[in-house]
Amino acid sequence: MWDDLTLLELLAIIVDISLVAFVIYKLIMIIRGTRAVQLVKGITVILGVWFASGWLGLNTLQWIMQQAVTYGLLAIIIIFQPELRRALEQLGRGRFFQSSTSAEEEEAKRSIEQIITAAQYMGKRRIGALISLERETGMNDYIETGTPMHARLTSELLINIFIPNAPLHDGAVIIKNNEITAAGCYLPLSENPFISKELGTRHRAALGVSEVTDSITIAVSEETGGISITKNGEIHRNLEADGLRNMLEEELLKKDSGGTGSLWQLGGRKNG
Repeated sequence: MWDDLTLLELLAIIVDISLVAFVIYKLIMIIRGTRAVQLVKGITVILGVWFASGWLGLNTLQWIMQQAVTYGLLAIIIIFQPELRRALEQLGRGRFFQSSTSAEEEEAKRSIEQIITAAQYMGKRRIGALISLERETGMNDYIETGTPMHARLTSELLINIFIPNAPLHDGAVIIKNNEITAAGCYLPLSENPFISKELGTRHRAALGVSEVTDSITIAVSEETGGISITKNGEIHRNLEADGLRNMLEEELLKKDSGGTGSLWQLGGRKNG
């Protein structure tokens, strides 16, 4: 069979298979982390039962599964409407054929800008805030002390959480994978005896969590409105917007020594 194919026909087959595999891969990336994943698992189970019933000769069960598959296309269009809409939007914006690394970097940059906007707003109005970004070290122990949110990261939501007298303003917000995972979380206080007496509980918590995890934590002072970042047990105080952006981008978007993009991964260099 393969001997009868010309080189051009063989190349066409390879390109055809590659394009189909790429489209399937992009669709998987789009639905990853959404409720559609569970639906895909359900569809896989139905197809598995359908084939197994035919192989075992279970005619009634096979007929039921066949009807489910026959009318399933319409159901899939209805159920997957948000994901299909998102895929079409990305196709229209030219982002469908963008590499996943570029898409992740773009989302990380968007999250950084949302954090900076919120921090500046709260700093000018002297609204205290504590925002911790999970890295390689898991923070589930601290996430469990707060209120689960699993919400898209936006500056407006961050600001609303820390408005004085709001139910969740007292604790920390923990961000994981560009998502506000939980709010009102309790972080461990630093026991470092050399911490400046000017720093209150919020900054001690920011330092404390940076001593036991590789997280990046932003603290906004309620007294002065100053914005600080803690990492690796160090604190960088009174940062302006550009300084805050430079530090976040340097640490969260930096590339490893091999030249491969390493988003949200802290490197070994320390800022003085």
